[in-house]
Amino acid sequence: MSAVAEYREQRRLDAAAAEQRRAERERAADERAARLREQARTDQARDREARLVRRRERATRWAAALTAEQVYRRGTFALVVASGLASLPAQVLHFVGISPMLMPLPLALEGTAWVVAAGVAYADSRHLSVRVRWLLRGLVVAAAGFAASINYAYGTHLPGLSTSDAQTAGWGLAAVTLFGPLLFEIRQWVCTLAAAAADDDQRERGRHARTRRRHHRKVARIADRLLSAASFGSLTTEQAWARAWQIHTGATDPGMTPDLYRKATRSAAELEQARRPAEDTANAEESTENSRERSMADLRESTPATVTVSRPSRPDPVPVDLGKQTTLLKPIEAPARSSAAESTRSRRVTGRVPAVAKTPRTRRTPEQLLAQARKATTGWEDAQITAEGLRRALRTSPANARMLRDALLAERAA
Repeated sequence: MSAVAEYREQRRLDAAAAEQRRAERERAADERAARLREQARTDQARDREARLVRRRERATRWAAALTAEQVYRRGTFALVVASGLASLPAQVLHFVGISPMLMPLPLALEGTAWVVAAGVAYADSRHLSVRVRWLLRGLVVAAAGFAASINYAYGTHLPGLSTSDAQTAGWGLAAVTLFGPLLFEIRQWVCTLAAAAADDDQRERGRHARTRRRHHRKVARIADRLLSAASFGSLTTEQAWARAWQIHTGATDPGMTPDLYRKATRSAAELEQARRPAEDTANAEESTENSRERSMADLRESTPATVTVSRPSRPDPVPVDLGKQTTLLKPIEAPARSSAAESTRSRRVTGRVPAVAKTPRTRRTPEQLLAQARKATTGWEDAQITAEGLRRALRTSPANARMLRDALLAERAA
């Protein structure tokens, strides 16, 4: 029984091991298939991206090739080649019909026209004399005209054609012979005009550079020193000018100087003053009225009769608590007025007001005013901080109110 049990146990273990190996093989196969699928997806994405890149490059090349300039240049060149191919066979047949020894003559004649036309283009690019260019154009017309006359004569004598058809063939061959040089000359004329426009821009740049150096000679010398000190190509002319301007004037904006900044600041202040004349006038009138009321508050009407002033005895000083310290405040000595027994009519006092008749005012220093303004505007918004609001809240002059407004806004901005 023990042998049978051992045999059965061994078979069970072998089956379990075989099942485990099968499961591992399946798992490895699944992993390999997953890797292959992932690799296939990656390859497809890479191929798709490569196709998109090639398509974009092709579109870019087509866009660069189909510009108006390229179409005109290449189209003109293609028409010139077609004109040469159409006119050259007729000339070759004409001269070969006369004699085979004249075979190189049409090539030389047609080549002369095109070489001289290229000479016209070269003369235009080098800005040679106008007489040279017109001489070359005359040679082109002479060579092309001679070739056109040969083609016309050959076309009119073609065998097997009616008179009208022969005339049409002759005129067609003559026109196509002149058509190529004419197109080439028009192309060269357009290119010359475009180059002249570019030269105009270059001349304008040169004129601007000379004017700038003439107006700012000191800055130009500093810029030249900076360019010569820097390595070649590491500093552009405009960068050198910007640095030289900042070194010479201290301003980062080209063209600005300290004098111009002062003028701009003064003009801005004058403009700000001119935009609110009504407010400042009202503040000035109110301040004048307040000071006038404070000066005339204690005055009384008196008679024009003789006034006798008697000084009363000085009262004792009155202690007044001013917060942290207690001082002895001496009362103001008010003059005793005695009028005459008889008075005709009453009138107001005129002339300078005595110092003893004025209401005493405590003058606050700018530091005290600023401290009071900070305390009063603790909960104010920036838009609420105005000169009029500060003047009413602190009962100060318009000038002090504007000074406090600017100081508070500067502190908040900082």
